[in-house]
Amino acid sequence: MNRSASRTAREDGATVVTSQKVRPGFDDDYQSWQEKTNRVVQRFEGFEGTELYPPGAGAENEWTVVFRFSRLDQLTAWLDSGTRRELLDEERPLLEEEPRQEVLAGGAPAEETGVTAVISHEVPPRHEEDFERWQDKVLKAQQSFPGFKGSEMFRPVAGVQENWVVAFRYDTREHLDDWLNSGARKRLLDEGADYFRSYDVRKVGSAFSGWFRFEEGAEKGIPPNWKQAMTVVLALYPTVMVLNLTVGFELNDLGVPAWFGLFIGNICSVAILTWVLMPLVTRLFDRWLAPRGRPGIRVHVLGALVVVACYAVLLVIFGLTTAD
Repeated sequence: MNRSASRTAREDGATVVTSQKVRPGFDDDYQSWQEKTNRVVQRFEGFEGTELYPPGAGAENEWTVVFRFSRLDQLTAWLDSGTRRELLDEERPLLEEEPRQEVLAGGAPAEETGVTAVISHEVPPRHEEDFERWQDKVLKAQQSFPGFKGSEMFRPVAGVQENWVVAFRYDTREHLDDWLNSGARKRLLDEGADYFRSYDVRKVGSAFSGWFRFEEGAEKGIPPNWKQAMTVVLALYPTVMVLNLTVGFELNDLGVPAWFGLFIGNICSVAILTWVLMPLVTRLFDRWLAPRGRPGIRVHVLGALVVVACYAVLLVIFGLTTAD
């Protein structure tokens, strides 16, 4: 596996971003392998979480997986382990070429929106200061483009990898592509050509759920907002109705003030959603929320229609049970 870049080590977390081109027709096999890897890595000290991003538009079947550890030494222990080497041997027949990875030590938390580009650079030691000054110019130019949401540069880590990595985020893929294809960036690349031997660009359709600080145990791509909203309504509506018909009436009979009764109802509904209904709903609609491979529009539409049908059933049930 080709190793690339990172930043000066800090004690606030370490992330590895790995990209691999999966052979056509092997997406399901690759995801099964990734799920096995996710189960194994959880046994390693310092593991915080993982996310898997399926190929985006024009990504040539390139999957990206992100692992987060509490410290760089803990991440390195996983990367250099015999267990991981065995897993990589199992994965190799599924891939078109050797995976590429960047190890990023540190990383500031950020909001969970946007798309991220990860660019690694091979910088000769004699040009490191020139490269940093050039990157300052790049950052100033990026800030003038619509949708720019932040950037961070990761220096090489001795004994782990050699390249420099820059990760930057835009609010939409269109705005990210506007910057990547701009004349301003082309001129900057021409200007900086003397400071690095080569570079590699990777685009991921997410901001890595908070700039490398993501939820523990997430193993699939993040569903689009409209799907998340539909499933939340599906779980929220029956929760609120049942609470109103049970706890709400009891609180009224006890003479509890409406403002305090609403507070208790909110606590109950959030608890039920968090630990009961939302896990159940996301499991039931898993293949719609995060479908494998590259599903067509039919999968998205059929899934949405099923959710709407569930809405209709709930409306009929509560309409009949609450009728005077």
